[in-house]
Amino acid sequence: MLNHYETAFILTPVLSEPQMKEAVEKFKNLLVENGAKIENEELWGLRKLAYPIKKLTNGFYIILQFAAEPTLIEKLEVQYRRDERVLRFLTFRLDKYALEYAEKRISKKGVEKSVEPKNVAKKQEVVVEDVEIEMED
Repeated sequence: MLNHYETAFILTPVLSEPQMKEAVEKFKNLLVENGAKIENEELWGLRKLAYPIKKLTNGFYIILQFAAEPTLIEKLEVQYRRDERVLRFLTFRLDKYALEYAEKRISKKGVEKSVEPKNVAKKQEVVVEDVEIEMED
């Protein structure tokens, strides 16, 4: 039976954008090759760490939500430990309440993307014509 999991990992900030995406693809491919179904992927980008890790204060945050066999988690975590680009990681199984919350969060995020942002200033065209005004003394 497949369980639902969420894994979060932080990559070193010295990576370029393509290198970071390649590292994420490596872990996604590992999951898919071992029978996991990736349900959601969130790239949070470069964020400040809560505390320095290996004298670094920033890192690329990535969250993957997937369904997989329980035996896959050990393989995934071994790969995290072997990869020097990974500063920290955490993988946990979602119970039914956490899964409901995650699905709501994902659907809310999808709605926000489709709605135009509220604080965006719209371009307005203003036409000013030259007007002559006669004044009496």
